[in-house]
Amino acid sequence: MPWVRLIFLSFLPLMIFQGFKQFAEGLGLTRQAMYLSVGANLLNALLCYMFVFGNLGAPQMGMIGAAWATLISRVLMAILMATYVLRAARLRPHREAAASGLGLHGPTLRRLLGLGSPIGVQMMFEMGAFSFSAIMIGWLGTTSLAAHQIAINVASATYMAASGIAAAATIRVGNMRGLGDAEGARQAGFTAYGLTFLFMSLMALILILARDFIPYFYNNDAAVVAQAATLLLIAALFQISDGLQVVGLGALRGLEDVKIPSLVALLAYWAVALPLGYFLGFKLNMGAIGIWIGLLTGLTLVAGLLLWRFRQHSAVPVPAAMAVH
Repeated sequence: MPWVRLIFLSFLPLMIFQGFKQFAEGLGLTRQAMYLSVGANLLNALLCYMFVFGNLGAPQMGMIGAAWATLISRVLMAILMATYVLRAARLRPHREAAASGLGLHGPTLRRLLGLGSPIGVQMMFEMGAFSFSAIMIGWLGTTSLAAHQIAINVASATYMAASGIAAAATIRVGNMRGLGDAEGARQAGFTAYGLTFLFMSLMALILILARDFIPYFYNNDAAVVAQAATLLLIAALFQISDGLQVVGLGALRGLEDVKIPSLVALLAYWAVALPLGYFLGFKLNMGAIGIWIGLLTGLTLVAGLLLWRFRQHSAVPVPAAMAVH
Protein backbone atom coordinates (compact mmCIF):
# COMPACT_ATOMS: atom_id res chain seq x y z
CA MET A 1 0.00 0.00 0.00
CA PRO A 2 2.78 2.55 0.64
CA TRP A 3 4.08 1.84 -2.87
CA VAL A 4 0.60 2.25 -4.37
CA ARG A 5 0.03 5.55 -2.53
CA LEU A 6 3.24 7.04 -3.93
CA ILE A 7 2.42 5.87 -7.44
CA PHE A 8 -1.08 7.38 -7.13
CA LEU A 9 0.50 10.64 -5.98
CA SER A 10 2.76 10.60 -9.05
CA PHE A 11 -0.33 10.63 -11.31
CA LEU A 12 -0.86 14.34 -10.57
CA PRO A 13 2.44 15.53 -12.10
CA LEU A 14 2.01 12.95 -14.85
CA MET A 15 -1.35 14.49 -15.82
CA ILE A 16 0.17 17.99 -15.74
CA PHE A 17 2.90 16.73 -18.06
CA GLN A 18 0.25 15.16 -20.31
CA GLY A 19 -1.73 18.39 -20.52
CA PHE A 20 1.24 20.48 -21.66
CA LYS A 21 2.47 17.62 -23.86
CA GLN A 22 -0.87 17.40 -25.68
CA PHE A 23 -0.90 21.17 -26.18
CA ALA A 24 2.53 21.04 -27.85
CA GLU A 25 1.76 17.91 -29.86
CA GLY A 26 -1.43 19.44 -31.21
CA LEU A 27 0.84 22.06 -32.80
CA GLY A 28 3.08 19.36 -34.26
CA LEU A 29 5.83 19.78 -31.63
CA THR A 30 6.51 16.21 -30.55
CA ARG A 31 10.27 16.02 -30.01
CA GLN A 32 10.35 18.02 -26.80
CA ALA A 33 8.10 15.55 -24.97
CA MET A 34 10.12 12.67 -26.39
CA TYR A 35 13.40 14.08 -25.09
CA LEU A 36 11.85 14.67 -21.67
CA SER A 37 10.37 11.17 -21.55
CA VAL A 38 13.66 9.53 -22.46
CA GLY A 39 15.54 11.67 -19.95
CA ALA A 40 12.99 10.93 -17.22
CA ASN A 41 13.29 7.21 -17.85
CA LEU A 42 17.06 7.38 -17.55
CA LEU A 43 16.70 9.39 -14.35
CA ASN A 44 14.16 6.87 -13.06
CA ALA A 45 16.59 4.04 -13.71
CA LEU A 46 19.40 5.88 -11.91
CA LEU A 47 17.19 6.72 -8.93
CA CYS A 48 15.98 3.12 -8.74
CA TYR A 49 19.62 1.98 -8.71
CA MET A 50 20.26 4.39 -5.84
CA PHE A 51 17.12 4.07 -3.71
CA VAL A 52 16.23 0.40 -4.18
CA PHE A 53 19.71 -0.96 -3.47
CA GLY A 54 21.24 1.89 -1.44
CA ASN A 55 23.94 2.80 -3.98
CA LEU A 56 25.85 6.08 -4.43
CA GLY A 57 25.27 7.05 -0.80
CA ALA A 58 21.46 6.86 -0.98
CA PRO A 59 19.40 5.01 1.66
CA GLN A 60 18.40 1.44 0.83
CA MET A 61 14.60 1.59 0.55
CA GLY A 62 13.74 -1.56 -1.39
CA MET A 63 10.53 -1.52 -3.41
CA ILE A 64 9.46 1.84 -1.95
CA GLY A 65 12.58 3.36 -3.47
CA ALA A 66 11.25 2.55 -6.94
CA ALA A 67 8.04 4.45 -6.17
CA TRP A 68 10.00 7.49 -4.98
CA ALA A 69 12.10 7.32 -8.16
CA THR A 70 8.93 7.35 -10.27
CA LEU A 71 7.43 10.26 -8.31
CA ILE A 72 10.58 12.39 -8.58
CA SER A 73 10.96 11.66 -12.30
CA ARG A 74 7.33 12.56 -13.03
CA VAL A 75 7.51 15.81 -11.04
CA LEU A 76 10.58 16.84 -13.03
CA MET A 77 8.85 15.91 -16.30
CA ALA A 78 5.87 18.11 -15.41
CA ILE A 79 8.04 21.07 -14.42
CA LEU A 80 10.20 20.96 -17.54
CA MET A 81 7.31 20.42 -19.98
CA ALA A 82 5.33 23.25 -18.39
CA THR A 83 8.39 25.51 -18.53
CA TYR A 84 8.85 24.82 -22.24
CA VAL A 85 5.22 25.50 -23.16
CA LEU A 86 4.95 28.61 -20.97
CA ARG A 87 8.32 30.13 -21.92
CA ALA A 88 9.17 29.10 -25.50
CA ALA A 89 9.12 32.12 -27.84
CA ARG A 90 7.72 30.09 -30.76
CA LEU A 91 4.62 29.28 -28.69
CA ARG A 92 3.85 32.87 -27.66
CA PRO A 93 1.01 33.40 -30.19
CA HIS A 94 -0.60 30.13 -29.13
CA ARG A 95 -0.25 30.97 -25.44
CA GLU A 96 -1.91 34.33 -26.04
CA ALA A 97 -4.74 32.68 -27.96
CA ALA A 98 -5.19 30.10 -25.22
CA ALA A 99 -5.11 32.75 -22.49
CA SER A 100 -7.79 34.78 -24.25
CA GLY A 101 -10.05 31.76 -24.13
CA LEU A 102 -9.54 30.99 -20.44
CA GLY A 103 -12.69 30.71 -18.39
CA LEU A 104 -15.74 28.51 -18.18
CA HIS A 105 -17.21 28.81 -21.65
CA GLY A 106 -20.19 26.45 -21.78
CA PRO A 107 -20.19 25.43 -25.47
CA THR A 108 -16.42 24.89 -25.46
CA LEU A 109 -16.57 22.78 -22.31
CA ARG A 110 -19.41 20.70 -23.74
CA ARG A 111 -17.46 20.09 -26.93
CA LEU A 112 -14.31 19.12 -25.04
CA LEU A 113 -16.25 16.75 -22.79
CA GLY A 114 -18.10 15.38 -25.81
CA LEU A 115 -14.77 14.48 -27.41
CA GLY A 116 -12.75 13.56 -24.34
CA SER A 117 -15.26 11.47 -22.39
CA PRO A 118 -15.77 8.77 -25.07
CA ILE A 119 -12.01 8.55 -25.55
CA GLY A 120 -11.56 8.01 -21.83
CA VAL A 121 -14.33 5.41 -21.79
CA GLN A 122 -12.77 3.60 -24.75
CA MET A 123 -9.38 3.51 -23.03
CA MET A 124 -11.03 2.27 -19.83
CA PHE A 125 -12.73 -0.58 -21.72
CA GLU A 126 -9.46 -1.56 -23.43
CA MET A 127 -7.15 -1.32 -20.44
CA GLY A 128 -9.77 -2.90 -18.20
CA ALA A 129 -10.01 -5.89 -20.52
CA PHE A 130 -6.24 -6.41 -20.49
CA SER A 131 -6.12 -6.00 -16.71
CA PHE A 132 -8.91 -8.51 -16.22
CA SER A 133 -7.18 -10.95 -18.56
CA ALA A 134 -4.13 -10.73 -16.27
CA ILE A 135 -6.39 -11.52 -13.30
CA MET A 136 -7.76 -14.58 -15.10
CA ILE A 137 -4.26 -15.75 -15.95
CA GLY A 138 -3.33 -15.23 -12.30
CA TRP A 139 -5.97 -17.86 -11.44
CA LEU A 140 -3.82 -20.34 -13.39
CA GLY A 141 -0.79 -19.84 -11.14
CA THR A 142 2.46 -17.93 -10.91
CA THR A 143 4.13 -19.63 -13.88
CA SER A 144 1.36 -18.63 -16.27
CA LEU A 145 1.23 -15.12 -14.86
CA ALA A 146 4.98 -14.66 -15.19
CA ALA A 147 4.86 -15.89 -18.80
CA HIS A 148 1.97 -13.53 -19.51
CA GLN A 149 3.84 -10.56 -18.04
CA ILE A 150 6.85 -11.28 -20.24
CA ALA A 151 4.78 -11.55 -23.41
CA ILE A 152 2.60 -8.51 -22.67
CA ASN A 153 5.65 -6.42 -21.76
CA VAL A 154 7.32 -7.24 -25.08
CA ALA A 155 4.09 -6.55 -26.98
CA SER A 156 3.64 -3.26 -25.08
CA ALA A 157 7.13 -2.10 -26.04
CA THR A 158 6.50 -2.49 -29.77
CA TYR A 159 2.99 -1.07 -29.32
CA MET A 160 4.57 2.24 -28.30
CA ALA A 161 5.78 2.81 -31.87
CA ALA A 162 2.29 2.18 -33.23
CA SER A 163 0.89 4.49 -30.55
CA GLY A 164 3.25 7.23 -31.73
CA ILE A 165 2.12 6.81 -35.33
CA ALA A 166 -1.48 6.91 -34.08
CA ALA A 167 -0.82 10.24 -32.34
CA ALA A 168 0.70 11.57 -35.57
CA ALA A 169 -2.40 10.36 -37.43
CA THR A 170 -4.65 12.25 -35.02
CA ILE A 171 -2.67 15.45 -35.54
CA ARG A 172 -2.36 15.22 -39.31
CA VAL A 173 -5.91 14.02 -39.95
CA GLY A 174 -7.23 16.73 -37.63
CA ASN A 175 -5.15 19.44 -39.29
CA MET A 176 -6.23 18.40 -42.79
CA ARG A 177 -9.85 18.25 -41.70
CA GLY A 178 -9.57 21.69 -40.16
CA LEU A 179 -8.26 22.99 -43.50
CA GLY A 180 -11.23 21.45 -45.27
CA ASP A 181 -8.96 18.97 -47.11
CA ALA A 182 -10.91 15.72 -46.86
CA GLU A 183 -8.62 13.93 -49.32
CA GLY A 184 -5.53 15.01 -47.36
CA ALA A 185 -7.10 13.74 -44.13
CA ARG A 186 -7.91 10.42 -45.78
CA GLN A 187 -4.39 10.12 -47.18
CA ALA A 188 -2.83 10.89 -43.79
CA GLY A 189 -4.92 8.19 -42.13
CA PHE A 190 -4.14 5.49 -44.67
CA THR A 191 -0.45 6.42 -44.67
CA ALA A 192 -0.43 5.87 -40.91
CA TYR A 193 -2.13 2.52 -41.46
CA GLY A 194 0.53 1.50 -43.99
CA LEU A 195 3.44 2.55 -41.77
CA THR A 196 2.00 0.69 -38.82
CA PHE A 197 1.31 -2.48 -40.80
CA LEU A 198 4.89 -2.57 -42.11
CA PHE A 199 6.47 -1.89 -38.73
CA MET A 200 4.31 -4.33 -36.78
CA SER A 201 4.79 -7.02 -39.41
CA LEU A 202 8.55 -6.64 -38.95
CA MET A 203 8.12 -6.87 -35.17
CA ALA A 204 5.96 -9.97 -35.61
CA LEU A 205 8.71 -11.63 -37.65
CA ILE A 206 11.30 -10.77 -34.99
CA LEU A 207 9.10 -12.24 -32.25
CA ILE A 208 8.62 -15.46 -34.20
CA LEU A 209 12.36 -15.85 -34.80
CA ALA A 210 13.49 -14.77 -31.30
CA ARG A 211 10.67 -16.20 -29.18
CA ASP A 212 12.95 -18.78 -27.52
CA PHE A 213 15.56 -16.17 -26.53
CA ILE A 214 13.57 -13.09 -25.49
CA PRO A 215 12.11 -14.62 -22.27
CA TYR A 216 15.63 -15.15 -20.86
CA PHE A 217 15.98 -11.37 -20.52
CA TYR A 218 13.24 -11.60 -17.88
CA ASN A 219 13.43 -15.03 -16.27
CA ASN A 220 15.54 -18.20 -16.23
CA ASP A 221 12.82 -20.56 -15.01
CA ALA A 222 12.43 -23.25 -17.71
CA ALA A 223 8.65 -23.53 -17.32
CA VAL A 224 8.15 -19.76 -17.52
CA VAL A 225 10.45 -19.44 -20.53
CA ALA A 226 8.69 -22.27 -22.40
CA GLN A 227 5.22 -20.84 -21.82
CA ALA A 228 6.33 -17.29 -22.62
CA ALA A 229 7.82 -18.49 -25.91
CA THR A 230 4.45 -19.98 -26.85
CA LEU A 231 2.62 -16.77 -25.93
CA LEU A 232 5.09 -14.76 -28.01
CA LEU A 233 3.93 -16.71 -31.07
CA ILE A 234 0.41 -15.45 -30.45
CA ALA A 235 1.86 -12.01 -29.69
CA ALA A 236 3.34 -11.98 -33.19
CA LEU A 237 -0.17 -11.91 -34.67
CA PHE A 238 -1.28 -9.76 -31.76
CA GLN A 239 1.21 -7.11 -32.93
CA ILE A 240 -0.47 -6.43 -36.24
CA SER A 241 -4.01 -6.27 -34.90
CA ASP A 242 -2.98 -4.16 -31.92
CA GLY A 243 -1.08 -1.70 -34.09
CA LEU A 244 -3.88 -1.32 -36.61
CA GLN A 245 -6.53 -0.80 -33.96
CA VAL A 246 -4.63 1.97 -32.19
CA VAL A 247 -3.93 3.74 -35.49
CA GLY A 248 -7.60 3.41 -36.38
CA LEU A 249 -8.48 5.07 -33.10
CA GLY A 250 -5.99 7.86 -33.78
CA ALA A 251 -7.22 8.52 -37.29
CA LEU A 252 -10.86 8.54 -36.21
CA ARG A 253 -10.08 10.94 -33.37
CA GLY A 254 -8.68 13.30 -35.98
CA LEU A 255 -12.12 13.16 -37.59
CA GLU A 256 -13.72 13.76 -34.17
CA ASP A 257 -15.33 10.32 -34.44
CA VAL A 258 -15.07 9.03 -30.86
CA LYS A 259 -18.42 7.59 -29.78
CA ILE A 260 -18.68 4.63 -32.14
CA PRO A 261 -15.09 3.47 -31.38
CA SER A 262 -16.00 3.40 -27.67
CA LEU A 263 -18.98 1.16 -28.42
CA VAL A 264 -16.79 -1.06 -30.60
CA ALA A 265 -14.29 -1.41 -27.74
CA LEU A 266 -17.01 -2.35 -25.27
CA LEU A 267 -18.47 -5.05 -27.49
CA ALA A 268 -15.20 -6.44 -28.86
CA TYR A 269 -13.35 -6.68 -25.55
CA TRP A 270 -16.08 -7.34 -23.00
CA ALA A 271 -18.64 -9.20 -25.11
CA VAL A 272 -16.19 -11.20 -27.26
CA ALA A 273 -12.54 -11.24 -26.12
CA LEU A 274 -12.94 -11.87 -22.39
CA PRO A 275 -15.81 -14.42 -22.60
CA LEU A 276 -14.01 -16.27 -25.41
CA GLY A 277 -10.74 -16.21 -23.46
CA TYR A 278 -12.46 -17.56 -20.36
CA PHE A 279 -14.15 -20.33 -22.36
CA LEU A 280 -10.95 -21.37 -24.11
CA GLY A 281 -8.75 -20.96 -21.07
CA PHE A 282 -10.87 -22.68 -18.43
CA LYS A 283 -13.61 -24.66 -20.12
CA LEU A 284 -11.37 -26.11 -22.84
CA ASN A 285 -8.34 -26.15 -20.51
CA MET A 286 -6.13 -24.16 -22.90
CA GLY A 287 -4.87 -21.99 -20.04
CA ALA A 288 -3.09 -18.73 -20.79
CA ILE A 289 -2.96 -19.59 -24.49
CA GLY A 290 -6.76 -19.62 -24.64
CA ILE A 291 -7.01 -16.25 -22.88
CA TRP A 292 -4.49 -14.77 -25.31
CA ILE A 293 -6.43 -16.14 -28.27
CA GLY A 294 -9.46 -14.34 -26.86
CA LEU A 295 -7.51 -11.07 -26.68
CA LEU A 296 -6.19 -11.57 -30.20
CA THR A 297 -9.74 -12.13 -31.46
CA GLY A 298 -10.98 -8.96 -29.77
CA LEU A 299 -8.11 -6.85 -31.10
CA THR A 300 -8.58 -8.19 -34.63
CA LEU A 301 -12.29 -7.44 -34.48
CA VAL A 302 -11.63 -3.88 -33.28
CA ALA A 303 -8.95 -3.32 -35.95
CA GLY A 304 -11.24 -4.51 -38.75
CA LEU A 305 -14.25 -2.50 -37.63
CA LEU A 306 -12.25 0.70 -37.14
CA LEU A 307 -10.63 0.36 -40.55
CA TRP A 308 -14.07 -0.02 -42.11
CA ARG A 309 -15.28 2.96 -40.09
CA PHE A 310 -12.39 5.15 -41.24
CA ARG A 311 -12.88 4.15 -44.87
CA GLN A 312 -16.53 5.17 -44.66
CA HIS A 313 -16.17 8.28 -42.53
CA SER A 314 -13.12 9.74 -44.27
CA ALA A 315 -14.92 9.62 -47.62
CA VAL A 316 -17.46 12.19 -46.39
CA PRO A 317 -16.56 15.79 -47.43
CA VAL A 318 -15.73 18.18 -44.60
CA PRO A 319 -18.65 20.57 -43.93
CA ALA A 320 -17.75 24.09 -45.07
CA ALA A 321 -18.69 25.48 -41.68
CA MET A 322 -16.00 23.37 -40.01
CA ALA A 323 -13.13 24.22 -42.34
CA VAL A 324 -10.72 26.95 -41.20
CA HIS A 325 -8.47 28.46 -43.91
